[in-house]
Amino acid sequence: MKQPLAYIHPSAKIAPTVVIEPFVTIDKNVEIGDGTRIGPNVTIFEGVRIGKNCNIFPGAVIGAVPQDLKFQGEDTLLIIGDNTTIRECVTLNRGTAAKGKTVIGNNCLIMAYCHVAHDCVVGNNVIMSNATQLAGEVVVEDYAILSGAVLVHQFTRIGSHVMIQGGSRVSKDVPPFVTAGRDPLSYAGINSIGLRRRGYTNEQIREIQDVYRYLYQSGMNTTHAVERITAELPATKERDEILLFVKNSPRGIIKGYFE
Repeated sequence: MKQPLAYIHPSAKIAPTVVIEPFVTIDKNVEIGDGTRIGPNVTIFEGVRIGKNCNIFPGAVIGAVPQDLKFQGEDTLLIIGDNTTIRECVTLNRGTAAKGKTVIGNNCLIMAYCHVAHDCVVGNNVIMSNATQLAGEVVVEDYAILSGAVLVHQFTRIGSHVMIQGGSRVSKDVPPFVTAGRDPLSYAGINSIGLRRRGYTNEQIREIQDVYRYLYQSGMNTTHAVERITAELPATKERDEILLFVKNSPRGIIKGYFE
């Protein structure tokens, strides 16, 4: 349903079941999938791809040019997956020449006043609570939960199934399966409640805890802990995911609670 009080560029590709409410602006080179609803006063700039059954609330600004002085007007994209909800006054910027696109996955909830900057990659089933801000080229992996007013430094990576305390400043990488809080941001244990909700067994959770005991409670530095984990703990999908994350962390991972 195309609202007569909305502006839609003639070249935009809008599926027939999309609902567009009054005072929406949709630019050229935009594609929107079936079942998506665009609320009043939403602005969608060029280079945006929105999947199926998304819900975008009033005042959101989708696909504006990056707030990056290196941006030279290159053709880039903002890609949003299926079944994702974008609440009021969220701002999502498209990519730069660095990566060419900003990506938001499927089944995400991005609450009011959040910002996702250029070239970020947000995985599937991610929750970003109100006023959380991602700087450029941040990666947030699947099932991560960022509580309200979390500030994430550029180039930082947040692992899967992570829970971050509201008001935190994230300047180091946060490895998978953990909760993090305090200032400066620190490891605060395993996200065991979230993992159980997503079907992880007690045995899997214990195995994850064993890995983090080496990393955060053994007194070893990270390099030595990784060597000991590799040598002494049995290989599992979760162990290897943590090790790969830590080894591929140029920023370094967050410190332990008492470090």
